[in-house]
Amino acid sequence: MPTLLNSNPHALTRSSMSGLGLRLCAGAALIGILGCNGLQANAAGGENAIVVLVNDEPITAYEVDQRGRLLALSANIGDYVRSNAKSRWEKLVKNPKINDEFRAFATKRNPQSREELQKIQQEFIRGKQKAMMDDLQREARAKAVRGTEKQAIKELVEERLKLQEAKRNNVLATDEEIDKIIAGIAERNKMTSDQFAKHMAGSGVDIATMRQRFRAMISWNAVVRRRFGFQIAVTERDVERFVDPAISGGDEGDSAGNVQLKVQRVTFAVPSNLDQRSVTEKLSQADQLRRKFAGCKSTQKLASSFGAKFEDLGMRQPTSISEPTRTLLLNAKSGEMVPPNVGPDGVEVWAVCERKEVAADKAAAGAGGEQRSSAKEERRRKELEILARKHLKDIQQDATIDCRADAKSGLCQAL
Repeated sequence: MPTLLNSNPHALTRSSMSGLGLRLCAGAALIGILGCNGLQANAAGGENAIVVLVNDEPITAYEVDQRGRLLALSANIGDYVRSNAKSRWEKLVKNPKINDEFRAFATKRNPQSREELQKIQQEFIRGKQKAMMDDLQREARAKAVRGTEKQAIKELVEERLKLQEAKRNNVLATDEEIDKIIAGIAERNKMTSDQFAKHMAGSGVDIATMRQRFRAMISWNAVVRRRFGFQIAVTERDVERFVDPAISGGDEGDSAGNVQLKVQRVTFAVPSNLDQRSVTEKLSQADQLRRKFAGCKSTQKLASSFGAKFEDLGMRQPTSISEPTRTLLLNAKSGEMVPPNVGPDGVEVWAVCERKEVAADKAAAGAGGEQRSSAKEERRRKELEILARKHLKDIQQDATIDCRADAKSGLCQAL
């Protein structure tokens, strides 16, 4: 393995930048989110091309695309990220360009000691880790978007009908009502309304499409209340299930603040003078130990056989663990040991022995409370849902719906 620092602590060579970067760094090409594949908007119309007319009121290709993106936000991207993170990491680790990137990155900062080089290494790794995770999330979102076109167009048509009925009954939800809902979501997620809108834009969703969905929801509830005389309300769950799971609790197991990890750490001590032979040997031993890892019960014995220090750290909040180890652990499964990393005391390997999803406990408690609701209220709710669906079906049968989507897309069949 090449050295990280040569004998002169004030100079860095090409080889001195390669070793740990090869083992610890990852990156991925940026992958843009694709629009809805089934829409064949003509070149002249583009996003403004009319896909459907609902009683002469248009639904554009842009609206269908945006609704598809909104629907994709509720997809469980955590499974995709977890299932692909390991293979992506291993693939990128083998890329020799990583060494050149690390060398160039460190050369610009001119480290004068092993400690400085270690800090630079951690900074480089954090950047690569973040890029990799962002790329995987973008890929997951793009995958989720594909295939949502039919659901999106069906939902938009139904919403147009609901809003038209609300206008006829003079119960259309006001901007102030929608502002209040958006502000409430933002506040619960420690954001202002503007910050929340920017967060959604970062996920490829215009806040206007979410506002339109809430407007249809509230307006339709008002229609049903007026027509059938039942009192219903938009609950916090009704609202938040449409929001990004990463901020609303739908996929909180992926968030560092909503999971606890039972972890173990094995440390291979490295001399402070960063001896080349010693670093090479310890990294090689750490790799060997990881390959032989067979579960947390035997980690201590395994570490002892390598002459390494074993620590059972118990349950830890991920926020108490430094990067990039934190990211690796959050994406590891129970009973998995993550790739070796350079820590303050030497080369470290960490193992995840157990994951405790705090959000799941909260959700279970909430579900228990709902189950205690009276049978009478449950019957009233179900009766109201049946009446509302029947009323919407009647409205749709009397409506004029002109679908102009490309026949090959199959979107019109969803209506």
